[in-house]
Amino acid sequence: MTSSNFRNWLASAAALAALAAPAAWAQPYPNRAITLIAPYAAGGDSDLAGRNLAATAQKFMGQPLIVQNVVGASGTIGSMRVRTANPDGYTLLIARGGSQAITPALDTKTPYKWNEFTMLSLLEFNPVVCVVKNDSPHKNLKDLLDALKANPGKYNYATAGPGTTQHMAVEVLFQSVGLPSSTAEPIGYKGGGEATSALMGGQVQFLCNNLSTLGGQLKGGTMRALFVTTAERLKDYPDIVTARELGLPKMEQVMGWSGLYGPPGLPPEVVNKWVETFKKLAQDPDWQRGNAGFGGVAAIRSPADTEKFAREQYEAYEKLGTVLNLRK
Repeated sequence: MTSSNFRNWLASAAALAALAAPAAWAQPYPNRAITLIAPYAAGGDSDLAGRNLAATAQKFMGQPLIVQNVVGASGTIGSMRVRTANPDGYTLLIARGGSQAITPALDTKTPYKWNEFTMLSLLEFNPVVCVVKNDSPHKNLKDLLDALKANPGKYNYATAGPGTTQHMAVEVLFQSVGLPSSTAEPIGYKGGGEATSALMGGQVQFLCNNLSTLGGQLKGGTMRALFVTTAERLKDYPDIVTARELGLPKMEQVMGWSGLYGPPGLPPEVVNKWVETFKKLAQDPDWQRGNAGFGGVAAIRSPADTEKFAREQYEAYEKLGTVLNLRK
């Protein structure tokens, strides 16, 4: 080969490589495993929601979805892991009402704002149930409230940290019946699962937690439900009285929920892929069974409707925090 021909061959090879490189780089999303950050401990609501999503969505995404629990600071550590992640769609957040609405609404030092994420969809709603152990002397809510009034400051309740759903549920309960926040002491744990274990272990006397976490104990009879924060009784738990029936309608604003968020600036092709996937999931029987299995109510929404819901949640807790003097 002459030097001239060799130079021509090199130029052609370089041109082909230049054409091929973008095609190789721009592979359709996703082309590798996706990490779902659950910002609370294993066994809690974010963990359960993430594992249900991982198990059912991968058949539509064509790649594994891996749940990673990144816990601490009322869910803000895991949330920040996603807030600062590369916006390529491979690190996503199992958003929770506590970490994405309540904490930003109550704590001005939260390292992110409620809307500093790309919102992809809601996943499910989780009604809150207030419970005691099955061997508790308190047979109903009146019994518990009478004991709290007679023994202020002597009872403890479990939460997944300050400003979480478990904490706010008790604060709203106390406000509704005219009791001060100091009536009982909140004890924080790493997640809803650990908070539940604390009640079972006798470390606290009562707990308000999401139904998705407590379903097994309620069905197994190891816990006694005092009320649920739904407007009507639940089909699967017809014996649990509603807060409305007890004259506590404000409790209905306290509800757990999960969503799927990404870092800010996710590209349209990533968002569109998830929108298509959620349309399929909404009709998928495995997805429905998975939600029902842990007490979740399926709530898939468009990105725009998810943002609208998240804004309403943030504003509700901001107002509630002001009324209860909890904002800092």
